[in-house]
Amino acid sequence: MASTAALAEKFISTHISIKDCLKKGLINYSALSKFIAKQLSLEKKASREAIAIAAIRFKDKIENKQWEDKVIKLFKKSNLEIKNNIVTFTLEKHIYPDSLIDIEREIKKDKALFFTIEGTKTITVIVQQQNKQLLEKLKNYTTSKKESLSLITITSPGIKATPGAVAYLSSLFFENGVNIEEFMSCYDDTLIVIDSKNAGRAMEFLEF
Repeated sequence: MASTAALAEKFISTHISIKDCLKKGLINYSALSKFIAKQLSLEKKASREAIAIAAIRFKDKIENKQWEDKVIKLFKKSNLEIKNNIVTFTLEKHIYPDSLIDIEREIKKDKALFFTIEGTKTITVIVQQQNKQLLEKLKNYTTSKKESLSLITITSPGIKATPGAVAYLSSLFFENGVNIEEFMSCYDDTLIVIDSKNAGRAMEFLEF
């Protein structure tokens, strides 16, 4: 059976908001230990004390302000672009590649947007509203279709050599209650698809 300290550390590591406040020194250890003890049904005084000690040690382990400053500096220099009227289609993988090649060629001929994410059983295709009818021809192979989406492209030269940058970026969406529909990257570009109703809010918290 895991020790109280191990249970406390696991609890903190899986709760991003607590972990972030702990790292920034914004935590009351007494209140935190009581909260975790209650959540884990370990409300004995000795358990609360063990949890508080574990939290202090965990803070020392994760504290790395220099790393965070480097990530923020990277995103301050990044270029951000947003495109609305985005549609995604999730297709059965066995139709690939022949059925998509002609569609891709036709869309890219007009220099329009076309991205694919290939999974083990399906392929998600990302296009603009103006080209959705081309993918709708594959309705017999479509397992999911989503409209009214926005594509955010963040171009960050040096992101490949910056540990934690992608994790920091995704945590911003989590902390602000914005669900990421699709997430992909290509060299310096990070591409994120979200519901268009959240686009305004995303632009606010992505303004570094």
